[in-house]
Formats: sequence, structure tokens, C-alpha cells
Amino acid sequence: MLVGTVVGNVWSTVKDPSLQGLRLLVIQPFTTGKESAEAIVAADTLGAGVGERVLVVFGRAARHCIGKGHDIGFQTAVSAIIDRMELADGRTIGPVANEDI
Repeated sequence: MLVGTVVGNVWSTVKDPSLQGLRLLVIQPFTTGKESAEAIVAADTLGAGVGERVLVVFGRAARHCIGKGHDIGFQTAVSAIIDRMELADGRTIGPVANEDI
């Protein structure tokens, strides 16, 4: 599981039939230091938008969030849209980057 920021959307005209109707987002993992150069794609059933912080799960947990059982060709999903995080060093992380304290 990881926390990340939605940085984009994925559109596909041709995809596996098990992915029909799923919204796909590009998510950059959250780091407490510099920005990550990595990005992942996750299915989103919650309606997260670009710039929002989200909790991403993998494997069985992701398939459960997607709600299509085990017969799906995807193992990454948004499981929560984050309102706020409080870190051990006292910083507060908001739902979008410009609301961090």
C-alpha cells in the first residue's frame, strides 16, 4: 500500500474486457523528501481528481476495491481519497500539495 498524488488520467480505446468501465489514473508516489520520478497506474472507483492525495492498494485488496472479484486483469486500485495526514515530525499533509503545512 502507498500514498500518492494523482497526476493524470489514462484513456484507452482498446483494453481487456474485464477493465471495461474502469477509470484509470496516473499516480506519483508521495515521498517526504524530493518528488518521486516514478508513476503507477491505478483503477479508481471513488472519483479522485488530479492533484488529490490517495491511498493505493495492490493485489487482492485492489481487486476487492474494484469490486469485480478475481477475474480482472488489474491489481492496483485507489482505496481512499486522503483528507489529511499527520507525520511523526509534526508536519500536516493536506488533501492536495498546496495545503501542506
